[in-house]
This record gives sequence, structure tokens and C-alpha cells, in this order.
Amino acid sequence: MAESQLLDYIYVVLFLLVGICTALGPLILSNLVNPRSILKTTLDPYECGMDIFGDALDVRFHVAYYLYALIFVAFAVDILFLFPVATAYHLVSGAHGVVVLFIFVFVLSLTVVYPWAKGVFTWPKRKKIS
Repeated sequence: MAESQLLDYIYVVLFLLVGICTALGPLILSNLVNPRSILKTTLDPYECGMDIFGDALDVRFHVAYYLYALIFVAFAVDILFLFPVATAYHLVSGAHGVVVLFIFVFVLSLTVVYPWAKGVFTWPKRKKIS
């Protein structure tokens, strides 16, 4: 019995060591192989291989773009949850599985209803520059 428990502890320690090495390995490797000199072009933003011109601060995006991205993330989480639920639905008791599924879909639908009620999906009219 004691040998079995010791073997379990060895597996846990080995798993932790491999996890730490997996996390720290790329950081240490990149620090070893990175160049030591910093050129002016190193600090420039990279845009499709073209030389930069102008000022990036002139471009401002409307906040609705970010809200659309957040709604996309909410639906991505929905798919990530619903796919395993749909594949394992036959293993769960009927009423409990249906209730949990409807609660989750209800909360997820609020992520669309709330921004819709706040008017996020109505784009402001662009001002014409004359």
C-alpha cells in the first residue's frame, strides 16, 4: 500500500515538473537566443512588411467594434459548452440536464438582449466631411 502511494506522489511531482518546464522552457530558450542589440527598426510596429508612415493615433475605432467582439466571445463560449453537452446528453438524467441547459442558454441570451436594449447595435450616423 505504501509503495502504491509513493508511486502516486512520484507521478504528481513528475507531472508538476513537466508542467513547470513546459511553461518556463520557452521563456528561457527565447532569452538565450534573442539578439542583444536593439535597432531602431526593432521597436517599430510591424505592418505587412511596409515601412510605417503617419501616426497611428489618428485612427479611432468606434466602441461598438469591441462590443461585437465581446458578443462573439460569448457565443464562442456557448458553442464550447453546448457541444460537449450535446454529445454527452444521453448520459445525464433528463430533467436535470434540460434545466441546466436552459439556464445556461438563458444567461447567454442576456448577453445579446442587454446590449440590444442599450442600443449597441444601432450605428451612429457618420458625419459628412465637406
